[in-house]
Amino acid sequence: MDAPAGTELAVRVIQADATGTRHEQWWFLDRADQTLGERRVAARYTPLDRPWYQGALRASQASVTAPYVFASTEREGLTISAALPRGQGAYGVDISLDSLPGVLAGYAISDNAFLGVVDEAGRLLAAHATGSSRLAQNDLRLPPLAETGSPKAAAVSGLMGDLPPDRAQFVDLAGEPHLMVLRRLQVAGSSRYQVVSWAPVTDYTAPVDQARRDVLLVTSLLLLVLVPIALVGTRGIARSLGRMAQNSERLRAMDFSAEPTEEHSYLYEINALGEAQTVMHRSVKERTAALELAQAKLSRIVETGIELGRQQDRAALLHSALFGAREIAHCQAATLFLKTERNTLRFALRTSDDALPATELALYDINGHPDHRYVATHVVLTGETVVIDDIYSETRFDVSGTKRFSESSGMRVVSTLSVPLKAREGQVLGLVQLMNAMDPKTGEVIPFEPDIVSFVEALAAQAAVALENQNLFGAQKALLDAMIQILAGAIDTKSPYTGGHCERVPQLAFMLAREASDMKEGPLADFAFHTEEEWREFRIGAWLHDCGKVTTPEFVVDKATKLETICNRIHEIRTRFEVLLRDARIECLEATLADPTQADAAQRGFEARQAQLLSDFAFVAECNLGSEFMAPDKVERLRTIAQATWMRHFDDRLGLAHDELARHEREPAQALPAQEFLLADKAHHLFERPPTAALDSRYGFTLKVPEHLYNHGEVYNLSIARGTLTEEERFKINEHIIQTIVMLENMPLPYNLKRVPEYAGTHHETLIGTGYPRRLTEKELSVPSRIMAIADVFEALTARDRPYKKAKTLSESVRILYGFKRRRHIDPVLFDLFLTSGIYLRYAQQYLLPEQIDHVDIARYLGPVPVASADNGSVT
Repeated sequence: MDAPAGTELAVRVIQADATGTRHEQWWFLDRADQTLGERRVAARYTPLDRPWYQGALRASQASVTAPYVFASTEREGLTISAALPRGQGAYGVDISLDSLPGVLAGYAISDNAFLGVVDEAGRLLAAHATGSSRLAQNDLRLPPLAETGSPKAAAVSGLMGDLPPDRAQFVDLAGEPHLMVLRRLQVAGSSRYQVVSWAPVTDYTAPVDQARRDVLLVTSLLLLVLVPIALVGTRGIARSLGRMAQNSERLRAMDFSAEPTEEHSYLYEINALGEAQTVMHRSVKERTAALELAQAKLSRIVETGIELGRQQDRAALLHSALFGAREIAHCQAATLFLKTERNTLRFALRTSDDALPATELALYDINGHPDHRYVATHVVLTGETVVIDDIYSETRFDVSGTKRFSESSGMRVVSTLSVPLKAREGQVLGLVQLMNAMDPKTGEVIPFEPDIVSFVEALAAQAAVALENQNLFGAQKALLDAMIQILAGAIDTKSPYTGGHCERVPQLAFMLAREASDMKEGPLADFAFHTEEEWREFRIGAWLHDCGKVTTPEFVVDKATKLETICNRIHEIRTRFEVLLRDARIECLEATLADPTQADAAQRGFEARQAQLLSDFAFVAECNLGSEFMAPDKVERLRTIAQATWMRHFDDRLGLAHDELARHEREPAQALPAQEFLLADKAHHLFERPPTAALDSRYGFTLKVPEHLYNHGEVYNLSIARGTLTEEERFKINEHIIQTIVMLENMPLPYNLKRVPEYAGTHHETLIGTGYPRRLTEKELSVPSRIMAIADVFEALTARDRPYKKAKTLSESVRILYGFKRRRHIDPVLFDLFLTSGIYLRYAQQYLLPEQIDHVDIARYLGPVPVASADNGSVT
């Protein structure tokens, strides 16, 4: 990899740039995760072309590739892969075969024997051989068994397809009889492997053959001398040899159902031959049984490892690890301890049904020193395996707790095996303690044998890695959930008038979703969240349903009057009325000074003008509140008032920021003093619209986009028919759902959170296609999306912190929500469930003011409603 010195971890990311050219970016990190260097080169590796990727897409479950040489490490191995949902890709894990030869080398075999693992293509994955069965050296990676340079291996390659599995057979290899055992394994549904072993029959029969030759020689000599005597004894010898021949036939057939008959003859050679045959019978039987047992344990470790890798439930993972260890070790009981954040060991699981102790074992004493007195703490502190053959003669550790367990449980513990759960970097997560190894034949308690220890250590290492991965995944989930709640809280905090909305809507949505999930009949019978992951997906969607509001300015969300932006511009309008009133007063005084006889007339004219200005300003101020409908006659009066003029004597472009000055320069500057209208819509009141995702066709938004971003025209704003928002401002508020969808759909969400954008982005849609931003219809809206719509509307109706309305009572809110049901803006079935389940009242008791909660006659709102055609209403 050309990595810098000191590199501990290499990270490679392959992706395509804007031109479609694929590159691979490398980072090289040291043990402290500090970057030592990085490199960017053209990508030569294409995962989409790899067999593991293609196999995963074709398979209905996890699949295992044929062994091959990894492109990145040039090591042999295989890949387990599985397809992601809806064909979006595949996930693969490379498993190196480096350790397999070492595992095989741990088995004791005879002088000229062979033990190997072969895949279904006949390639040799690993081997352990001695004497005449050794393979010739070659440079092939994963060589076919027939091409290893061994005539015996070539012969075995041609026989493997015809031999029955799991039983020993006598075969001829390179002109020599051999004893051969074949075992077939199937992994992940389709991948098949074979464990093959053979040894020359002479490894077992050499003593017998030598004894036979000695007997023949002696017999020949004796026959020449003692023929008469031999004639007398031939009948007994013939019987003995006949029985020995029968024993040999049973041995050839690998029939160990009966012990060979012991021969008692007056001839020493017959006795020696019989004893040799008995020894050979027992030796072949024991070695065959040991090989079969080792193969079974190895197979069990592979199966448990795959199961641990697939397991997502923590309790099930611990159960698989503990009971798998007990099965491999063939022991009476087992206990699993886990290390806590308090540097203690707690009892996590037992194979017995008795209650787990609540006490915890401290790893350090009160002085902060490691406590090695107990076996469990010593194993976790050192990471070493501890084997105790007899706890009643143990002197290294304090085993009083184990003895007390023996007394209380009735199971007398004698032998124990304590194995650490060591994950990456040697970190110890806990330990597995096995008790009372059992003799498979007699059932008696025996010490744990050394070969069993290595099997249990291998399984413990697999369990530790799986547990560590699950801990990391759980921490990532907790971090993501916390960040989402922080974001929702920040959105609520952004505006004092919508504070708590992002918190209350999810709570209300969860209440309704739980009730809907419990329905066993009716239209909602088929709806339910079956797993915690599905609930979490809905919960995150609910928390993020207004995340786009981070882009909405506060002065729009909080706009309480028509002229309000950053501040309420009614004060500026009032100042102009003040100027006109002062102008009228000055005119009155000037007329009096010019002609004192006209003082009364001038005063009456001033008072009339004052009354008119006070009336007009009161009208303008009332229009600014937006609490009443602006009828056409009111708009006409407003326009008439706007035509009044006043004189400006100061430059209106001084002290302006760059952007504001650029808007003023759209119209020519006036010479001072300049005549101004009392109310005006000017060019600098218009804000140009920047590019918006609402116009991006790939998202499918169907909102009408106003030409300008904002229009602060005074007459334009004061003429708003209902409420305080202009068309531009209403779109800006509605645009938050667009930003929510764009933000979430562009996030690299995992497969189990793929519906978060749907749950968060559809709560303003209606069943009749009049909602926004996509105008979805009833068939396109899922039950969770409809739940979110009801929760969002009801929270807005009952909220007591909006600047543009007073807090509504519970009955008023239900009545208005019923209007949404009647117009089919919300789901009628869910609305009825919302009432009949009492959710509306439980929510009110938790979040509404006492004076808001009044009686609601829900009967008048239940039942079906006529199907209405689409109207021009909108969900707000």
